[in-house]
Amino acid sequence: MELNQIKNVYFIGIGGIGMSALARYFRYAGKNVIGYDKSPTQLTQKLQDEGISIHFEDNVLHIPKDFTKEDTLVVFTPAIPKSHTEWNYFLQNSYTTKKRAEVLGIITKDTYCFAVAGTHGKTTTSSILGHILFEVGEDVTTFVGGIVENYNSNLIGNGTKITVVEADEFDRSFLQLHPDVACITSMDADHLDIYGDKDSIEASFRQFAEKVEDKSRLFVTKGLPISGKTIAVGEDADFKAFNISLDDGEYLFDVQTPNSIIPDLRFKLPGRHNLSNALMALSMAWTFGISTDQLRESLASFRGIRRRFSFQIKTGSLIYIDDYAHHPTEIDAVHQAVRELYPGKKILAVFQPHLFSRTKDFVDDFAKTLSKFDEIFLLDIYPAREHPIEGVTSEWLFSKIENSRKRLVAKSHLIYEIVDNNPEVVVTIGAGDIGEMVSGIKEGLLERET
Repeated sequence: MELNQIKNVYFIGIGGIGMSALARYFRYAGKNVIGYDKSPTQLTQKLQDEGISIHFEDNVLHIPKDFTKEDTLVVFTPAIPKSHTEWNYFLQNSYTTKKRAEVLGIITKDTYCFAVAGTHGKTTTSSILGHILFEVGEDVTTFVGGIVENYNSNLIGNGTKITVVEADEFDRSFLQLHPDVACITSMDADHLDIYGDKDSIEASFRQFAEKVEDKSRLFVTKGLPISGKTIAVGEDADFKAFNISLDDGEYLFDVQTPNSIIPDLRFKLPGRHNLSNALMALSMAWTFGISTDQLRESLASFRGIRRRFSFQIKTGSLIYIDDYAHHPTEIDAVHQAVRELYPGKKILAVFQPHLFSRTKDFVDDFAKTLSKFDEIFLLDIYPAREHPIEGVTSEWLFSKIENSRKRLVAKSHLIYEIVDNNPEVVVTIGAGDIGEMVSGIKEGLLERET
C-alpha cells in the first residue's frame, strides 16, 4: 500500500496515545483526518483544538461521503468491539483497514528507523532520542506513547527521512517494523494473556532483534540474553554511565563509549531507571554520529514526559509526583527514585491497578513492591480492554500487601482522602484513568496549602 496515494485517514479509537500520534502525523502530511472515540478526554480535546474532527457517537452518518474506499485508509484499534457500526460499514464496503502497528510498519519501511523495544522504558527512551535528533536538526519524526513536555505532544517533528518509534511487544506488534537501529531496554514478563509465559516473550524479542541486519546497531541493557552493544549504569559495558551524582534532583554523570569519554552530562529525570533510558538514547545517537557537544546540550534541555515521574507540586512542605507505572518492576523503580530524592519523608502511594490479567499474573509482586511505601491507597482495578476475572479484585491484592497503613479508597472519594491525609510526598501510580484525576488532586492539595 502506498501512503502517498491516500487522501483521507479515518481513525476508530483516535483517542489512544499511539493512535493520536499517527493522526497528528497524517494531518501534518496534508491528509484529511477524522476520528471516532467512545468518550472525550483531554487528548481528544487537544486534537480537536488542532483542527482534527472527532465524534463520540458510533454512527455511519459521521463518515464523510467523499471518504471513498479508493482513497481512504481506516486505522483501527484492536479493542474495537465486533458490533461497532462504523467498523462494520468499512468492512462491508471493502475499505483498506489496518492496525496502528501495520501503518507504522509501512512508514518505517520508507525511512531510516530507530526502534525502541522493551517491557519498560520505551516511551522515555524514544522521547529522549527523538528530542536529541530533532534538536540537532535531523529530518525526523518521533512517535511517542506519552506527552513530551518540551513539545506538549506525542509527536516530535514532521520529518520524512528518519523515524523514531516505540516497538511495542503487545500482540507482537513490533514484528511489523523495519528497524535500521534498535534497542531493547528490558524483557520482564508482561502481557502473559498474549504470550503465556516468559520464554515466549523472550522468543518474540529475539525475533525482533533479528530484524536489525547490522548487529553493531542493536543495543541491549547489560544482562539481557540477546547479543548486541551493551549499556549499563555503574558497571562495565560497551556504553557505561559513571561518576554519577545528584545536583538539586538532577543527575550529573559521564559516559564511557567504546573509544572515548563523554564528560559532564546533565539529566533532569530522577531514578536510576531513567538514567539507564537516557544512556540508551545517548548510545544510539552517538553511534549515529551526533557530536559530544550536541548530545550534552540536547540531553540537558529534555524536560520529561507527562505521567513519567512528573512533578505536579514541588514545594518545601509538599511533593506531588504522578507516574504511569503499571508493572511491579516499574513501581519498584518509582519507589527507588522517590526514596533517593526524599529519604527522610513519609511517602503516600496511590495505586490504580491496570488490567485484571496483569493483576492476576503479578499479584504477589505488586503486593511486595507496594508494601515498601509508607502508606498505600488502593483503587479498583482499571479494566481497559478486559472483562472481569472471577476472584481478581483490588480487595484480593489489598489482602496481600504487608503494611498496616493501607486503605481501599473509592475513586469518588480519592481527592478528599488524599488531602485529608496531610501527606509530605504523594505519588499517584497507574496506567488507567487515574491520569484524568491528576489536575483535581493537584488543585485540592494546593488549596490545602493555602
